[in-house]
Amino acid sequence: MTIRQIRSYRPAMPLPSYDLTGRTALITGAASGIGRASARLLARAGAAVYCADLDEKGLAETAGLIGQEGGTAVPHPLDVTDRAQVTAAVARACQETGRLDVTAAIAGIMHTSSVVDTLDADLERVLAVNFKGVLYTCQESVRAMLAAGTPGSLVTMASGAVDTAAPGLLCYSAAKAATVQMTKTLAAENGPHGIRANVVAPGWIRTPMTSRHDTAVQEQTEAAMVRMSPLRRVGEPEDIAGTVLFLASDASSFMTGQILRPNGGVAMPW
Repeated sequence: MTIRQIRSYRPAMPLPSYDLTGRTALITGAASGIGRASARLLARAGAAVYCADLDEKGLAETAGLIGQEGGTAVPHPLDVTDRAQVTAAVARACQETGRLDVTAAIAGIMHTSSVVDTLDADLERVLAVNFKGVLYTCQESVRAMLAAGTPGSLVTMASGAVDTAAPGLLCYSAAKAATVQMTKTLAAENGPHGIRANVVAPGWIRTPMTSRHDTAVQEQTEAAMVRMSPLRRVGEPEDIAGTVLFLASDASSFMTGQILRPNGGVAMPW
């Protein structure tokens, strides 16, 4: 293969150990970015995917794309900061399909401020989505899996910001670090029941979240990330979706409590 072919390569069909046929997956943050890419890939692998997000228009687009690709998707508007809504989303998936096998808690937001300039309201808002929302999603999913007596896989989303100082990202990195510890604890507590829990900590991925800056800042940031990566490129949502599928599937059946870092080889030192 040439370098160009390697970069564009995507397997046409999942291997048997990646087959999710007959399984149900709940994915938060499914309206765009990594959540959308993960929902599409899990649906391609055979899962019935419940796509959850606040963005109803984006949800409809995600479900439409999955339908066009021959998959099964159910859009479910959801505010992950509302425990009652999370409980209802999990219950719906279980009632309509009879099971919940995979939960990928991907919904998240970003806030930028220095430590000394961080306001209580900003910290609470980010923690509510990026930590409490993940906590609620995992709690309700585990309860459903335990009640059914079936094994399952929980996938949470962290960031390279948990491994190094990230100036301006106190709220975001603190919430993601808390998510890492929560996920490890879930793995330790629920492993005896066949429930696995793992974390994905991506590097720089081109998503609506990372594209919030103006064009000049975006290009400058991406150029720096390209120089730091041995692969000489930034990541795309599909790059992370592959990791989510791996952790959701039987291909990772002996893996729990781990952090996978798809970051293009970037060590991210500061």
